[in-house]
Amino acid sequence: MDIRWLGHSCFELSDGEARVIVDPFLKPNSPTAPVTAEEVEPTHILLSHGHADHVADAVPLATRTGAPCVAIVELAKWLDARGVETTHDPNLGGVVEFDWGWVKLVQAFHTNTTPGEGDEPFSAETGTSIGLPAGLVINIGGVTVYHAGDTCLFGDMKLIAERTPLDVAIVPIGGHYTMGVDDAAYACGLLGAKTVLPMHYGTFPAIEADAGEFKRQVEDSTSSEVVLLEPGQTHSV
Repeated sequence: MDIRWLGHSCFELSDGEARVIVDPFLKPNSPTAPVTAEEVEPTHILLSHGHADHVADAVPLATRTGAPCVAIVELAKWLDARGVETTHDPNLGGVVEFDWGWVKLVQAFHTNTTPGEGDEPFSAETGTSIGLPAGLVINIGGVTVYHAGDTCLFGDMKLIAERTPLDVAIVPIGGHYTMGVDDAAYACGLLGAKTVLPMHYGTFPAIEADAGEFKRQVEDSTSSEVVLLEPGQTHSV
C-alpha cells in the first residue's frame, strides 16, 4: 500500500485499483500541494471535518470523478446539497465497508465549520458550525492507518489503538489550531503505530513546526519510526 502526501492534511492511499483521497485541499487552494484536483483520480474520498483547508476540493473532485465520499452525517448532507452523487454518512463509531477495506470514524477534539462564503472561505464568521469533527481509522490493503484529523492531544487515543492496532499514524504537529510537536510526540506513545507521518504543518505561518524535532522526540521515546515526506512524495507500507 502506498501513501502519498499531497500537502497539509491531504493524503492519497493506494492499493491495487483503490485510490483513496483524505481531506482534499489541493493546488491552487493549498500553497503546498503539488497537484490540482484535475490531476488526481480518486476512487473514494474521506473527510475528517468541514474546514476549508480539508474540503476545499471535495465537491469538484467528487462531482468530476463520481468518487463516493465518507463524512460525518451533517457534513455528508452538506455534500449532498452541493451535488455530490454518492455519500456515506456515519457518525462517530460508525464503520463503512468497501471492497478495498473499511473506514471507521473516531473522535477528534477540534471544531467543525463548513467553508465561508465568497472571498472568505476560512472565515468562521461566514461559515456554518456543523456536527462534530472526526478522526479516521482506515484499513486498506490489510494496512491500518489512523488519520487523526485536526485534534489536540487526548487520552483516548490509546483506546483507539487498543481497539484497532495501528500500522501507520498520521498526526498533526503544527500547533495553534491542533496539537504541536510536544503533544503530538506524546500522542505517538499512546498510539504505538509502527510508522508515523506528521501533517498539518508548514502550510501557513501560524503552523510552522520543526518536523526534525518531532522525529527526534518520537524515536527517542517510542518504538515508532517517523517518516518525513515532502509534498508529492510517497511512502510504501
